[in-house]
Amino acid sequence: MNMADETTSTPSTEVQTTSTPRPAGPRPPRPAGAPGGAGGRKFFRRKKVCKFCTEKIDAISYRDVRLLQGFVAERGKIVPRRLTGVCTRHQRKLSQAIKQSRNIALLPFAARY
Repeated sequence: MNMADETTSTPSTEVQTTSTPRPAGPRPPRPAGAPGGAGGRKFFRRKKVCKFCTEKIDAISYRDVRLLQGFVAERGKIVPRRLTGVCTRHQRKLSQAIKQSRNIALLPFAARY
């Protein structure tokens, strides 16, 4: 008897998926509180206005530590303009003043632990 003559047949195993059929038609609308649903905004956020433009402050001094501390986070990072609402021009001047103030040790580089 030859090995090629001996063939063992195994029954084929079929995998059946048991998924629930989707209902026909369009999807139902999302509830109002869900992300991406209708009425996505819960509150109205006011447009932030530049503090320096409204008060007509042109020069930002590195010696004015009280003013600069309001734009430095607790950890010592410069707060970005999307959070403070300062315009681009004044944010650049502000960051330069903060850096100058850090270099002469009026402001800390990092937070104390």
